[in-house]
Amino acid sequence: MMMASIIGRRHYLVLDLEANVPTINQLIRKGRKSKRNKSKSPALQYTYNSQKQKRIRQPKGAPQKRGVCTVVRTMTPKKPNSALRKIARVRLTNHMEVTAYIPGEGHQLQEHSVVLVRGGRVKDLPGVRYHIVRGTLDSTGVEDRSRGRSKYGAKKPK
Repeated sequence: MMMASIIGRRHYLVLDLEANVPTINQLIRKGRKSKRNKSKSPALQYTYNSQKQKRIRQPKGAPQKRGVCTVVRTMTPKKPNSALRKIARVRLTNHMEVTAYIPGEGHQLQEHSVVLVRGGRVKDLPGVRYHIVRGTLDSTGVEDRSRGRSKYGAKKPK
């Protein structure tokens, strides 16, 4: 890393030459390694082989995964916000346990409810990287929802 320092009244520029820059020969020998992109929802990248009793990483992953709720509780958000956000610990079909957010107002989820989990984090809840899809499996749609109904599994009001 290059650093400059100022000494006394006169402004001398002193360069720190301990920068970690590779030589041409080092680049020829090893080359630059491209950075691997980390998944923002890693639990959707795996399937479970029950015959071999192990998890297999899929190159593409899945858009959603089914799971069973183990705990349904509330959580308080990070600093500037204040609320009781509804979350659930979900055991997925690939035997991974994740924390998922329950969107919308009101829900009927409890311990053994079967839910569909999609990716997508909640910005003010640390460690919550998944959302539960409303209106599928045991998760009911949001009642009395008139706008953005497709996101909450709400039927069209008559």
